[in-house]
Amino acid sequence: MKILDQMNKLLPALPSSMASLLSSSLTVQPHNHKVNQANVGAMATNTPLSSNSQNAVGIGRTRRYCLLLKAKLSVEADVVGKESVTLGSADDKNDFGVVSMHHVGILCENLERSLDFYQNLLGLEINEARPHDKLPYRGAWLWVGSEMIHLMELPNPDPLTGRPEHGGRDRHTCIAIRDVSKLKAILDKAGIPYTLSRSGRPAIFTRDPDANALEFTQVDG
Repeated sequence: MKILDQMNKLLPALPSSMASLLSSSLTVQPHNHKVNQANVGAMATNTPLSSNSQNAVGIGRTRRYCLLLKAKLSVEADVVGKESVTLGSADDKNDFGVVSMHHVGILCENLERSLDFYQNLLGLEINEARPHDKLPYRGAWLWVGSEMIHLMELPNPDPLTGRPEHGGRDRHTCIAIRDVSKLKAILDKAGIPYTLSRSGRPAIFTRDPDANALEFTQVDG
């Protein structure tokens, strides 16, 4: 019992996860302890142990508990070490400072036609601060809240026919708006086809003159 008492005194100095692992192995149940005392008493009556035998038993117990402690600490340290490496690697790998979406690039065949749709019909404003003469193709930057759409007059590698009727089943750009019903009236007046959200939420899907799918979803506030 002296060995167990000494081992239990070490538990508070260990991390809680290690201590919990060890405490179950180092705890002696009261019922089993009484049985062991009876067995030891019978053995002492029938077969007295010499001092050398008693020392051997004590050393054996000490070695067993030391090995148990070493094994459990080794396993626990290995697990904690692996978790630390994994979490550290993940943090280092993913921590590159994401701030927000900056812009979405949309291809168009004719810049003026696209500007008529995005600027005149949808009411998006051009970001005049963005240079238009730095790239080897024509284009325009349009404000969408604090982010932008970059119209690029370039050949479109995607097929313009055979695309899903519902833009929600196609690659699309989603824009948050205040009033879906008002946009619906604008599209109806302009004769531009659209579909509503299949889930029943306030959202409308349409396409620009180059069949690029657009979603407009209603948000509060």
